[in-house]
Amino acid sequence: MRDIATQVLDWDAAGQPYAVASVVAVRGSAPRELGAAMAVRADGAVVGSVSGGCVEAAVYELARRALAEGRPLTESYGVAGESADDPFAPSLTCGGELDVFVQPMRRPASGPVAEALRVAEAARRVGEEAGEPVALVRVVRGPAAVLGAALAVYRDRHSGTTGDPARDSVVVAEARAALDQGVTGLRDVCADGTTEFTVFVESWVTAPRMLVFGAIDYAAAVAAVGRFLGYRVTVCDARPVFATPARFPQAHEVVVEWPHRYLARTPTDERTVVCVLTHDPKFDVPVLVEALRRPLAYVGALGSRRTHEDRTRRLRAAGVTDAELARLRSPIGLDLGARTAEETAVSIAAEIVAVRRGGGGAPLSTTDGPIHHETVRAVRP
Repeated sequence: MRDIATQVLDWDAAGQPYAVASVVAVRGSAPRELGAAMAVRADGAVVGSVSGGCVEAAVYELARRALAEGRPLTESYGVAGESADDPFAPSLTCGGELDVFVQPMRRPASGPVAEALRVAEAARRVGEEAGEPVALVRVVRGPAAVLGAALAVYRDRHSGTTGDPARDSVVVAEARAALDQGVTGLRDVCADGTTEFTVFVESWVTAPRMLVFGAIDYAAAVAAVGRFLGYRVTVCDARPVFATPARFPQAHEVVVEWPHRYLARTPTDERTVVCVLTHDPKFDVPVLVEALRRPLAYVGALGSRRTHEDRTRRLRAAGVTDAELARLRSPIGLDLGARTAEETAVSIAAEIVAVRRGGGGAPLSTTDGPIHHETVRAVRP
């Protein structure tokens, strides 16, 4: 829901009734991820998307119905067979199936939802690393008394309630476990040993980081595509004449410092990607030694195959092990035949996405497996 936060918060602040339709489960191939959302205002205005067009009209009508009836509704959408009663029934042409939960939002029900969205949006505006992680929790299956109940859960507190403190404590514990992992999805909850219900947890954590070392022309294009993919991008170079904000307008920050020293003092995690673009051993080798010994999502280095061979020898001489070297993507990027800085950035971005999502990088026209890989979502903001 975070992608429609601005519009939803405006509606909420104006006291306008609306309903939010969220993708809470996906089976097989589907056009959008868990948490994709569409909001429909009482006067018919709509923002967002749950399927990229396949079932939007049906979800729109479901949201209107939820508003009219004043209660949450859930519907599943899949492939309509040729023998279906209604040949015009909405269906996913991609062959998957998704569950959509629609919740009418009127205060106080919208309170925790709006609060969580405000916190997530504030983090995005001031810089993700300074933002506070928050999980939005909604009861999507269970007794009518708790259906649609919402909580905003933080690491040290929460707001909202299911109506029962004991039940709340169980829900909060489940939400914090999801928040710690940075994942979004359904969780079954057993509050008193007999009453079971299901909550949908949307974890909004700080954005993953992209660290680009080397203030060259390629770095500007890589910074732009990294920002587009949802990373918080830092460009770092020891040369102040090149490392200027004016040259890298898409970077969130530009740092003048020796790359290995900056990386040594910079917090990273398993979502962080590092792109080393200087192809100069006095910069590359020290920062790669530091990077390859950290549990990062991706480490890539620009350069020719000859540069790669020389770099590998230097890294081994610096004590980097074969296991650590195996993590290095060099030459960086997928084989797209790229020549320009922009094309090279697309090549690098494609490899980062493939590593993150478990893709093979082959043309889809030559494969027969699933288009969307079954991976746990740990980003995006």
